[in-house]
Amino acid sequence: MKYFAKLNANNHVIDVNNLHDDEVPDEATGKAFLIQLTKHSFWKQYWQDGSGPTKNSATIGNDYDPGRDAFIEKQPWDSWTLNEEDCRWHPPVPYPQDRKRYLWNEETLSWEPPLYQPSDELDNI
Repeated sequence: MKYFAKLNANNHVIDVNNLHDDEVPDEATGKAFLIQLTKHSFWKQYWQDGSGPTKNSATIGNDYDPGRDAFIEKQPWDSWTLNEEDCRWHPPVPYPQDRKRYLWNEETLSWEPPLYQPSDELDNI
């Protein structure tokens, strides 16, 4: 499968579509096919697992940054910074590695356990 993001004029992802490899052997053919089919001009190929050149998978509501050739999620919190290598937002404090659940608290800039935690381990999910 080949995956394509439909972009508006501001590079905002407004839809996603996939095409079978037999129909489109490359990005240019896929774009041409989608333009003819939808009459919409702005399409960008992405890799669903984020392994391709666009670094991340496309999701409706996110943006494509042509300078970085990356799909980038909206910034989740003001304190988080964009990592230029993976084009993902990272908190100022790393997520705890004790296998418990935490939620980000922007006021204290820290990870805190949720009010209700049914299990201490993520293995039970």
